[in-house]
Amino acid sequence: MITVLVPGALQVDADGAARLSVRATGTLSVVFEEVALRWPRLARRICDERGQLRRYVNVYVDGEECRAVSGLETPVKDGAEILVLPSVAGG
Repeated sequence: MITVLVPGALQVDADGAARLSVRATGTLSVVFEEVALRWPRLARRICDERGQLRRYVNVYVDGEECRAVSGLETPVKDGAEILVLPSVAGG
């Protein structure tokens, strides 16, 4: 079981949940495919129409930023924790 931590700004797209349990392992891409099936609005906030991570969203797998590892091909093992953080702009 994978845990996806959802920040407050995205919880409305995850039916109000701060933590999601996902039964998908292998790669981050596989996990997000499962997220897309169960929470499609959240998935659209994380990935674009081509299935790529949106540039303003940072994703951490067990504390490591996925773009520094292998992007959507970052390995995800059972018990992993994924944190999704959208960038916040201010002015």
